[in-house]
Amino acid sequence: MAPALPSGFRFHRMSALKFRTAALLLACMPLHALAFAPSDADKRFQAIYEKEWAWRQEQTGQADEDTDTSGDKRRLPDVDAPTQQARLKVWEQVLKDLDGLDAGALSADNRINLAIYRPQVENLAAEVRLRAYEMPFNSDSSFWSNLSFMARRQMKSADDYRAYAARLRDVPRHFDQHIANMRSGLKRGFTVPRAVLEGRDVSIAAVAEQRDPEQSTFYAPYRKMPASIPAAEQEALRKEARAAISEQVVPAFGTLLTFFRTEYVPKARTTLAAEAMPGGKDFYAQQIREYTTLDLTAEQIHAIGLEEVARIQAEMQAVIKQTGFKGTFAEFLTFLRTDPQFYAKTPQQLLDRAAWISKRVDGEVGKFIGTLPRGRFTIVEVPADIAPFWTAGRGGLGTYWLNTYDLPSRPLYNLPALTLHESSPGHSLQAALAQEQGEQPAFRRDNYISAYGEGWALYTEKLGKEMGIYETPYEDFGRLTYEMWRAARLVIDTGVHHKGWTREQALAYLRDHTALSEHEVTTEVDRYISWPAQALSYKLGEITIVRLRGEAEQALGPAFDIKAFHDAVLKQGSVTLPVLEEQIRAWTRERKQALAAHP
Repeated sequence: MAPALPSGFRFHRMSALKFRTAALLLACMPLHALAFAPSDADKRFQAIYEKEWAWRQEQTGQADEDTDTSGDKRRLPDVDAPTQQARLKVWEQVLKDLDGLDAGALSADNRINLAIYRPQVENLAAEVRLRAYEMPFNSDSSFWSNLSFMARRQMKSADDYRAYAARLRDVPRHFDQHIANMRSGLKRGFTVPRAVLEGRDVSIAAVAEQRDPEQSTFYAPYRKMPASIPAAEQEALRKEARAAISEQVVPAFGTLLTFFRTEYVPKARTTLAAEAMPGGKDFYAQQIREYTTLDLTAEQIHAIGLEEVARIQAEMQAVIKQTGFKGTFAEFLTFLRTDPQFYAKTPQQLLDRAAWISKRVDGEVGKFIGTLPRGRFTIVEVPADIAPFWTAGRGGLGTYWLNTYDLPSRPLYNLPALTLHESSPGHSLQAALAQEQGEQPAFRRDNYISAYGEGWALYTEKLGKEMGIYETPYEDFGRLTYEMWRAARLVIDTGVHHKGWTREQALAYLRDHTALSEHEVTTEVDRYISWPAQALSYKLGEITIVRLRGEAEQALGPAFDIKAFHDAVLKQGSVTLPVLEEQIRAWTRERKQALAAHP
């Protein structure tokens, strides 16, 4: 998964009405457009998005588990309300400028770009209008835990270290702005639900209570510095870092910890549903548009989830028969959750098994994907301070994060599906290929649309069966339990935020339908409660890709080329599902026409 803060700077929503208009322009467009000299409209559009994108990176660049866009900045982003409103004015002007474009005069490529770019800006603007910055964390991700990922940035010069230390010294101001925003959220009842806040301060306390700066995560870049920096200067830089951590970072985390424990948690709302907050119905509808890129209601999504749950349940029963297990479905789940054969004894054993699976994938992936990326990925343990509330794993450009916390909650039968999803051919492969699409503008290469990215990653779990990655019926059941997990999300997320489900209802539904451990059941449900609609993107994206593949297979028959199909999907970068549908259907039409012309 490519998860993130709910600040609107990674996942972008779309206006369904404006998108439908753009989609009509794409409907008859060939996948590979002829090259034309850029029109005045093309030049105007390029000037608009290049200016806004450069400004956006300057305004919002920061680190998370996937990327670090903080660059050589000496300040962390401003997040205070006046800055947010100033950004809104910029995005509203950009939308007016886009309104002035003659979309029909754009090149075929730029019509696609417009259909992707405009929703980004609309959604960033909506984020500010809804004042979502007043709730800048959830039970899974937070601005304070993401901050530690700055320490993974490769630093090559003394200036890189000085800029990093300056950002560390800026933590108190950055945190103070977030605290002020959260106080505003508290006043109007726009908060993370109190029910999911217990223990979430552990990652704050881990820093706030650190007494030795050299043991801090933030000190990691100084433990091995480039030899090109003279020894005396290295020591001066280390001294600067120790001072920044001790005098700015640790006290700032201490202030945040006090606020969290004495103010935020006691005053957080006691309701669960996003729709129960002020303006909550509009907020949840917008979250759905963000994460699904589709014009669907909560009721429609709930119904899709129930249908998928029923279908996957039948497949699960068939796999249980293959194992020879004679008990009930519930008894089989208990067996999987408790038998020692399914669990690693040490963190290294779990890491080793994941590495072995990923290397087996390396031997098969070229048979299913024609264009493989030059970029590689590594496997890294999830940092200890955030591991208790993180998912089992997370993947992105260059890194597959594997959670080794609480090994009895990390079953080996789920590991093949997890590894396929998070590394290759899932997130790490897709992200690397997107980076290598040099002809695409940066707002496509460097952006992440959840419905596409998570949809592709979930699809690769199913693809793993064709690749022969699942070696036992238990691992195949693990694949199905992961698919059931994503289908159950459709039911649970809409159940909680639209239908008024309790936390206990949600826990029971996920527990009864999947072989996830109790720890994972709890952390996942709390994630859905505190991060409305994000969980909807996975299954709806995967359903779209499976449907498009089925259409292509039916249209092309024996001439269907699985590698060419996957290349067509992956070359898009990160796109909305309607754009993906139009592009892949155009690819299928072109292939069919070519076959008819040259039978």
